[in-house]
Amino acid sequence: MIEELLPGSVVVVEAHTDDPAAAAEGIELYPEEEAVMARAVPKRRREFTVVRGCARQAMEKLGLQPRAVVPGERGAPGWPDGLTGSMTHCEGYAAAALVRAADLASLGIDAELHDALPEGVLTAIALPAEEARLRRLTADHPSVHWDRLLFSAKESVYKAWFPLTGRWLDFSEADIEVSVDPDGRSGRLRAELLVPGPVVDGRRIGAFDGSWTVRQRLVATAVSIPFPAQDEDAR
Repeated sequence: MIEELLPGSVVVVEAHTDDPAAAAEGIELYPEEEAVMARAVPKRRREFTVVRGCARQAMEKLGLQPRAVVPGERGAPGWPDGLTGSMTHCEGYAAAALVRAADLASLGIDAELHDALPEGVLTAIALPAEEARLRRLTADHPSVHWDRLLFSAKESVYKAWFPLTGRWLDFSEADIEVSVDPDGRSGRLRAELLVPGPVVDGRRIGAFDGSWTVRQRLVATAVSIPFPAQDEDAR
């Protein structure tokens, strides 16, 4: 599902499961990961374990020896040298997306259960212009929970932003616009950064581009940041 939202250089491994405990069986955490989970509740430990199982498989698909992935500042995954990536998990689903660091500057993925956000959350995360666009999208495509999609997109944007900047990005600091494919269940997204963007290869990036899909009771979003030379070659 998420693999379809990202460039071909990215390896994605997903786990769909209704039994997280069974999915976590047979995945042994590395000592560094065990130290992080020492006081974790069982649910958190299972999620942590399953998504790292996905990350290890992705490393193997890239021809690399699996390594520990330890959370760093603000929980960002600490990838082995030469790799960049992103992870996500929600009820019944986990995924890891990895790419060689020479192939993409950064990426971010997020998956959420496809249902409405709790009351009051949308006003906390959305700009007035975004709320207005969501109202139009809801009128045209009522089967999609656009509030949840916006939340997921902001998560993906942040996950791509943080490795490049090491700084927090508030919900109000990116203005996200969504386009819809003819199927009404997928499309593109663009996040205009309202604060100075990261500098990649000497060029400041002012917007992030990505894709989204709604499928199998999930909404998924992904953002990828090419190097400026790659972006020019694609045009």
